[in-house]
Amino acid sequence: MDSSIADRKTEEVKDRYLIKYRRRRRKQKIEAEDTKVHNEGVRIVDNDEGDPNDNYCSRRPKIKKIDIEMMSPNLHTNNSKLIEEQLIRERFLFCHQCQIKGRGKTVRCQNCTMRRYCAPCIRNWYPHLKEDDIFESCPVCRGNCNCVACLRSDILIKEMKQKAKTKEDEHVEFSVYLLQTLLPHLRLLNEEQMIENETEAKIQGISISELRIKEAGYYKDERVYCDNCKTSIFDYHRSCTLCSFDLCLICCRELRNGQLLGGAEPMMFDFSHKGRGYLHGEEVVNRRVNQTQSNDVAKPVVREWSRFGWHAESNGSIPCPKVSDESNHGFLELRSVLGQNFIYDLLCKANELALRHKLGTLGNFCTCSRNTNVRYHGMRKAASRANSSDNYLYCPRAVQPQDEDLEHFRWHWKNGEPVIVSHVIDSTSGLSWEPSVMCRALCHIAKSSHAQHLDVKAIDCLDFCEVKIKIHEFFTGYKEGRVDWLDWPRILKLKDWPSSNLLEERLPRHCAEFISSLPFKEYTDPFGGCLNLAVKLPEECLKPDLGPKTYIAYGFPQELGRGDSVTKLHCDLSDAVNVLTHIAEVKLEAKHLTAIKNLKEKHLQQDKRELVSDDQDVDKVNMKQESDLLFAGDGSEGALWDIFRRQDVPKLQEYLRKHFKEFRHIHCRPLKQVIHPIHDQTFYLTVEHKRKLKEEYGIEPWTFIQKLGEAVFIPAGCPHQVRNLKSCNKVAMDFVSPENVGECFRLSEEFRTLPINHGCAEDKLEVKKMTVYAMQDVITKLKRARLADKGPVIHPIHDQTFYLTVEHKRKLKEEYGIEPWTFIQKLGEAVFIPAGCPHQVRNLKSCNKVAMDFVSPENVGECFRLSEEFRTLPINHGCAEDKLEVKKMTVYAMQDVITKLKRARPLIQLSFVKLIITIQFTG
Repeated sequence: MDSSIADRKTEEVKDRYLIKYRRRRRKQKIEAEDTKVHNEGVRIVDNDEGDPNDNYCSRRPKIKKIDIEMMSPNLHTNNSKLIEEQLIRERFLFCHQCQIKGRGKTVRCQNCTMRRYCAPCIRNWYPHLKEDDIFESCPVCRGNCNCVACLRSDILIKEMKQKAKTKEDEHVEFSVYLLQTLLPHLRLLNEEQMIENETEAKIQGISISELRIKEAGYYKDERVYCDNCKTSIFDYHRSCTLCSFDLCLICCRELRNGQLLGGAEPMMFDFSHKGRGYLHGEEVVNRRVNQTQSNDVAKPVVREWSRFGWHAESNGSIPCPKVSDESNHGFLELRSVLGQNFIYDLLCKANELALRHKLGTLGNFCTCSRNTNVRYHGMRKAASRANSSDNYLYCPRAVQPQDEDLEHFRWHWKNGEPVIVSHVIDSTSGLSWEPSVMCRALCHIAKSSHAQHLDVKAIDCLDFCEVKIKIHEFFTGYKEGRVDWLDWPRILKLKDWPSSNLLEERLPRHCAEFISSLPFKEYTDPFGGCLNLAVKLPEECLKPDLGPKTYIAYGFPQELGRGDSVTKLHCDLSDAVNVLTHIAEVKLEAKHLTAIKNLKEKHLQQDKRELVSDDQDVDKVNMKQESDLLFAGDGSEGALWDIFRRQDVPKLQEYLRKHFKEFRHIHCRPLKQVIHPIHDQTFYLTVEHKRKLKEEYGIEPWTFIQKLGEAVFIPAGCPHQVRNLKSCNKVAMDFVSPENVGECFRLSEEFRTLPINHGCAEDKLEVKKMTVYAMQDVITKLKRARLADKGPVIHPIHDQTFYLTVEHKRKLKEEYGIEPWTFIQKLGEAVFIPAGCPHQVRNLKSCNKVAMDFVSPENVGECFRLSEEFRTLPINHGCAEDKLEVKKMTVYAMQDVITKLKRARPLIQLSFVKLIITIQFTG
């Protein structure tokens, strides 16, 4: 026992000795560094930029960096410059890509004479460039360097934003086009508010002119939703003063009509999970799971209040539905976010401008719509509809855009037709969209937050359930492919990776590259697109998430029928442009192809048991392969698109409601119910279903293959579905064009009628708010343009910019024969100036004058004329505002006169009698 205690004490002594030794050594090291700083003026610091992910992150060693800011102030400036230049020369001995020195042969750029790239980095990260190309111009000079530092540089994206803020106003023609396109929608919004004003005046028992609506008190950066239907509220609404329950005008109207359609009751979805064997046709025991774990169609939502028995009163007032035993919340009061007359005043100004500006309309047809030649330049056949002129889609090239391309695009776009633009990425700097390159920039982060970025969420396309996977494992499967336990292709697609904010934050170069590649920037530029309504929202407003967003997923050339890499049939609330930036072809082994053939037979037998009813033909179940025509391309095909026309949507919905039991969704279980055939996003139409759709209803989609570097424009309101033929990396951006605002209005009306727990129920776009602010921006720019067109003089008198000298008065009399009254006002004199008489004054001495305005009955007509002149001035003119309100004065003056005359009537009658008696007596 004693020996053990002695040993423990000996160990403690050793530990104390080691601690003291380490402290002494650390102190000596610090003193040595301080001495070096004092003598040489520099401090050596270590910078560890290594990353544990060897697959996709470059391994960087600890390199010496010198902090110039720590130089001793006693050093001469020339010495510091020499040290800095020496550091720069030593720094550029390292490879710019991996920051390692001595990895073999390096190639120095002769363009910048500063950067070097080692041979391994050239082979790994720039396979399309040769060493001679690097020698001539390095990737930094070419603008496509994909080292971590360059990928994380936000210089370009900041320049884009700054350029959008400082650029001059767009051409007046675009503003006039926006004015005339948006004016009908603004009138609808104003009509809704006028109806609500009449109802509110009736409730209060007053006239509309006496109605005063309180402001809601919301900030511009707040997003307000209707508590019943979840649609966005941009201005007028009804609100409870006790619990802040908000109700939109559409719900108010429906309540008064006795049929509340918005905000349907939550729906319950139930999919039974029968185990993984069921996915490939085996019969196993039932197991219940919660669908929301794997699908976003419906989310668990419980209302805190009941709509049962909720109705409007006979006078139009609406009680708050949140009634409890403790308190009665009373009736909902009308509130305004923008101000009582904001929309009405905006409409008046827009109507006035619309009368002044006329814009030529686009023709009823373009040359390509009448050309039925498949080889016609700029067109691509996408459908075979009988007696139809829209079987060909407009397909221009982005390399050399022509001036007439925008007008051509607008013609097809206003008709609701998709547009395909080829060679989009050919016009950019050539930055690599290889997933490994993107991953390096995203994963090159601090170790503390490293794990959360390496684990990503993906969707398994076989059962549409969410799975977690390491990011490097996902991208390995992206290039090499993955199979499940039965050698069936395992198709995965990333879910919201990277998110839009992360894409701009951690991949600013890719974000800038994508935005710069977009064609028709008048529509697609998210910072300065003059025809993109999303740009018109003020800076302080909370803006919707419109992208850019990446869609990375595996693919397979044949239609498997189960587990395909698909984006199911859906309809976006806004317009969208989708660019295919990268593809990778995966070749399966012979044993995998055999397994696919055998498992398809099992799938077919299972479909016969579960999907096909007695009166259906089992040979027509959706097992048909894709046509060979679709795959006779040049190897650049990436994704198969099906886009339906807007006019075909009712028939499409009818077909899906009729055949919905022939489709599978979560856990490969057959569909049991349909809420909305398109917005549910639970259908993918195979080749067989598209054939049956055409046979039964006579409709077919535009079907085409998106190739590498092509941008697909999808108009709002066009249902579409996508299937990847190869592993694809697509980047998409949403925008709101003036041509499709009406369709956005219609879709927002559809979305608000969905159950409140539906994935599409929330109005995230807020297109009505966009329309209002876009119109406000248009009016401002047209007023500004009018000022510019008129030059420095808007109105020669009301501008108050002229003083006529003696010489000018002489010339005025000579040329026009007119002269003013000219006199000198003396001390103590009062000068009366009638309304409508232009006048000017020049002080001969220091003066103190006191003035008073008044309105005489003799000059009321002149005041009316001047007020009419003032209202035609620009809204930012100093005289534009009617501060006198002479019309109101006239009305109240007449009311006062009538009252006084009624009061004086007996006296007038007595005076009249005396006058008659006097006349008679005199006579």
